[in-house]
Amino acid sequence: MAPTTTKQWTVTGTSGFDTLKWDEKAPIPQIGDKDVLVKIHAVSLNYRDLIIPKGKYPFPFKNDVVPGSDGAGTVEAVGSRVTRFKPGDKVVTLFNQGHIAGNIQPADVGTGLGGALDGTLREYGTFDEQGLVHAPSNLDMLEASTLSCAAVTAWNALYGIETRALKAGDYVLTQGTGGVSMFALQFAKAAGAKVIATTSSDKKAETLKKHGADHVINYKENANWGEQAKTFTPNQQGVEHVIEVGGPTTMAQSLKAIKIEGVISIIGFVGGFDKQQPSFLDCLNNICTVRGLLVGSRKQFEDMNRAIEANDIHPIVDEKVFELAQLKDAYEYMWDQKHFGKLTVKVV
Repeated sequence: MAPTTTKQWTVTGTSGFDTLKWDEKAPIPQIGDKDVLVKIHAVSLNYRDLIIPKGKYPFPFKNDVVPGSDGAGTVEAVGSRVTRFKPGDKVVTLFNQGHIAGNIQPADVGTGLGGALDGTLREYGTFDEQGLVHAPSNLDMLEASTLSCAAVTAWNALYGIETRALKAGDYVLTQGTGGVSMFALQFAKAAGAKVIATTSSDKKAETLKKHGADHVINYKENANWGEQAKTFTPNQQGVEHVIEVGGPTTMAQSLKAIKIEGVISIIGFVGGFDKQQPSFLDCLNNICTVRGLLVGSRKQFEDMNRAIEANDIHPIVDEKVFELAQLKDAYEYMWDQKHFGKLTVKVV
């Protein structure tokens, strides 16, 4: 018999983490013909999860949503018309449930787990079979749970424009040690590219080097890190890819680092907002592509998983793991930037 209730969290307001509410017997919706019931074993957190209860998320989210977009688990039961999965399969959730392949469409933006749709911070979740992928065979559940948002975003940033796709010998500039930046580092090194990373401390610099960064710049010691990054590239022409996570406060330096016809992928704004930021004209002056992206498609996810298996890539997971009931503590831990790599929550 499939379970009928689940322990879960919901976001009941936008005034802060205190709006996270715990329910030990929430009903599980009946499984539809094309639905898959997943027993969730692990969830990883993203910056986006933290800003939804703070009312700062710029995309759609519904009232009383179950938070969390990233989850890995085991298929518990399937609907009568499900063909992609069977009970016992190990699966990972797709961030935008409607983004199957190709360019993202307006309707897909409204299918984000943990925002527009109920997410993963619960023991059991029901998902359309199109919104799941098979977990890479070389990863455990905690590792697999980190892929849905940060990993697919990094993959999309490096491979999303076919004519500018990452290749061996390219230079990639990453910012900080968050999930997307660390995945970009790993994917770039697996492809034979060079990585220039920025960070705020010598300790984090050593860890970045341990994971393969070719050059590391402490941005607190060198505010002009974009120009310094350029000096590490052949003939000081600049980098082919920038993984832009800081937003308005870092874009000026990213533009200084980029190569002609390079790609700056904007995936976040963890540095906050700043009115003194570059204009669209700066894209022309630097002859580059500046691209905003919202994670990626299921096809990209599946392509990425094949690369993860082929190269035996293991996500970088913070040593601290929280229990599901400790979610507020996990949010505070991540908000205070105490994590390195992906922060995970063990569910069942």
